[in-house]
Amino acid sequence: MAAPNALLLTILGCAFFCSAALAARDLSDDSAMAARHEQWMTQYGRVYKDATEKARRFEVFKANVKFIESFNSAGNRKFWLGVNQFADLTNDEFRVTKTNKGFKPSPVKVPTGFRYENVSIDALPATVDWRTKGAVTPIKNQGQCGCCWAFSAVAAMEGIVKISTSKLVSLSEQELVDCDVHGEDQGCGGGLMDDAFKFIIKNGGLTTESSYPYTAADGKCKSGLNNAATIKGFEDVPANNEAALMKAVANQPVSVAVDGGDMTFQFYSGGVMTGSCGTDLDHGIAAIGYGKTNDGTKYWLLKNSWGTTWGENGYLRMEKDISDKRGMCGLAMDPSYPTE
Repeated sequence: MAAPNALLLTILGCAFFCSAALAARDLSDDSAMAARHEQWMTQYGRVYKDATEKARRFEVFKANVKFIESFNSAGNRKFWLGVNQFADLTNDEFRVTKTNKGFKPSPVKVPTGFRYENVSIDALPATVDWRTKGAVTPIKNQGQCGCCWAFSAVAAMEGIVKISTSKLVSLSEQELVDCDVHGEDQGCGGGLMDDAFKFIIKNGGLTTESSYPYTAADGKCKSGLNNAATIKGFEDVPANNEAALMKAVANQPVSVAVDGGDMTFQFYSGGVMTGSCGTDLDHGIAAIGYGKTNDGTKYWLLKNSWGTTWGENGYLRMEKDISDKRGMCGLAMDPSYPTE
């Protein structure tokens, strides 16, 4: 009996030490993750109201980090994810919150002309990047204000103003947030780019960002400021037509709306976003170019308004000419651009 008892004790001992080792490793992993969360909180200036909220957010942070690491380690993907400023939000929270997005689709669309209709696709350049032509201001950050529509419209306007006047001027989103409030656009409560263009035309232009700085909050409209740039009109790109969008983007930066609610959009860090994506448009950004990677993947180049810690230093590439006519994340559904 001594031998079987000794064997049993050995097995029990191994089980005990193995479970203890696993528990210690879990504790060590949790400790490392907690340190990582603290470092992340410092980086993004995150403060929680109490220990309970912090503990809850830590669990969300931990789950998101695991998702990101698992996604990136899967291989054979054309893009990757990163731990950014949204890492303590569940995807449900990120999806329903409008404070970092704010696009409201228009209930009624009045048909416009499309000046690039007769442009030949074959005549277009293979790649376009309006940054290299000095038509794109540095990445901005809308913060916790649902006015992506203002940033998208301003980015498109800054582009056409540069093309028309040879001067790149950073224009005021805050003027739109505070003053364009008598129609569909409602400051941090959301809006749409076409209505922003309508306001700019009626207002006689926009002032500079330095004259009317961004505050990430609704404020009282300041009057009497000098307009730094103007537009004469705007046009919608034919919907669900990436070829038409390409014609427009080849000639100027274009406002586009996307579904920015997916987890891959939340944590996008680089590469060309591919795969399935929603089409419930909720976020306005700007298409500032297109191109093709070394492996032949065609992409759109887009400017976001979530600061430089998101995406490719604030920019995004999404697969171009996909089978779904609506485009990746719906980007071909509702594009528009200002005209001079």
